[in-house]
Amino acid sequence: MKLTGLNIVITGASSGIGLAVLNLLAKEKTNRILAVARNAVQLLAYYAENVEPFDADIGSEEGVRSVFREADNVFHGQKIDLFYANAGFAYYEEFDYTDVGRIEDLFRTNTFSPMITYAKYLEHLDGREGTLAFTVSGIGLIALPGYAVYSASKFALDGFQQAVRLEKPDSLTLVCLYPIATDTPFFRKASPYPFKKPFPVQRPETVAKKMVEGLAKGKDHVSPSAAFSAFRYLSTAIHPLRSLYWAEETAKFRRFKKTVGRIRGLL
Repeated sequence: MKLTGLNIVITGASSGIGLAVLNLLAKEKTNRILAVARNAVQLLAYYAENVEPFDADIGSEEGVRSVFREADNVFHGQKIDLFYANAGFAYYEEFDYTDVGRIEDLFRTNTFSPMITYAKYLEHLDGREGTLAFTVSGIGLIALPGYAVYSASKFALDGFQQAVRLEKPDSLTLVCLYPIATDTPFFRKASPYPFKKPFPVQRPETVAKKMVEGLAKGKDHVSPSAAFSAFRYLSTAIHPLRSLYWAEETAKFRRFKKTVGRIRGLL
């Protein structure tokens, strides 16, 4: 896929991986980009002439529909060549509650929104060629303590992309990104209490570069960490490797729980 002269939509475009991908794709001035986030207009108001910020909460069907309507306006009825459904968020916590609304909020953004986007994008393309990209996450392949709800939402998204690959028309290219922990505000928003990110951690610029390269090559899956790819392969053959990794991450989570207990005790 030649990444020039494209009509592009990026959700979650105001920070983290989405912003890093926006930075790379916007350098090509022939691209026109609709940059979507809850506060996109405020954060990206003067970003670049070829970038149009748009405020939307894509955690609802109406929010997703509003993005397609705005894209139709911005691109003057032309097709969306690339839609990158990147928006998502996490909780880092112990799952010991029955607050269904809290669970639904996360699933609406992380899982339901990409699913709705898939269907809407097929409808929009109407048989024309296009590329749809999802940010799935390494935690959608290997679950971690503290991320039970987040892991579940991403495992579900990974299952969805596996199934629709068998259904989709040949005209649609589907690219999925599986980043490991990335040094972005994503983790700062996951908990009001301090905690350590999962090991290892990558820079968003590194992840974005790999993603853009994957888009250009039309890859089905993009894993920006060679270490993570090797670990997944080796841990299926050498089971103690995964157990050792989980033991370290569980120890981090237990220390986090103690920190939360101390802070709450002082309140």
